[in-house]
Amino acid sequence: MSDSLYAQWLALACGAFLLAGVLVLWRRDLAAIVRLFALQGVALGAMVVVLGLRQGSVHLVAVAVGVGALRAGLLPYLMRRALDTPRPGGETAGDEARETRPLVNVATSLLAAAVLALVAYAVSQPIVRLSPDPATRAVPVALTVLLVGFFVLVTRRRALSQVVGFLLIDNAITATAFLTTSGVPLVVELGVSLDVLLAVLVLQVLTARMRAAFGGTDLDELRELHD
Repeated sequence: MSDSLYAQWLALACGAFLLAGVLVLWRRDLAAIVRLFALQGVALGAMVVVLGLRQGSVHLVAVAVGVGALRAGLLPYLMRRALDTPRPGGETAGDEARETRPLVNVATSLLAAAVLALVAYAVSQPIVRLSPDPATRAVPVALTVLLVGFFVLVTRRRALSQVVGFLLIDNAITATAFLTTSGVPLVVELGVSLDVLLAVLVLQVLTARMRAAFGGTDLDELRELHD
């Protein structure tokens, strides 16, 4: 793969990766948020494929396929299952399918994303100067998604939204690892992926139990039960 083609395809994959993360702040429909997370999983897999083709590494391409299958296929499927879990009376989630009361509105959230992008760019400059190749120059993208994930965790109230925030952070950490080290050992990626999968499975069970016991998954309403 030529240098120009490598830079173009890597920039395209990183752009899609960043766009999917930022659009999570724009959408309130939980099903759409899950689809955006799946799109980001595809972009992450494509990013690793480009790195693997650049290095001529079949091992890295195989890891990319596994990463894409987990983060664009299995994890979104499990989250959709959690979203479609029936209520105690046999009804589906319905009104709970939207993030109705985020702490920060959409316009302010997008403005915050722009500020977080500037912060990520400033913080990552020492890393970029160490090795100013296309992969390292994309590190600010991964750090921006990392900060966006934390922002989602802080400002969203639905349990599923907060899980997506956690998974955005995990995607960003994975992207940073691949961009800065040109790949991680397969056993490390497998271990991290299994941990993430276990966390989502636990979330699915807890979400079903919360909906069955309390009729909803709004974390603010659950705190009021304590009062």
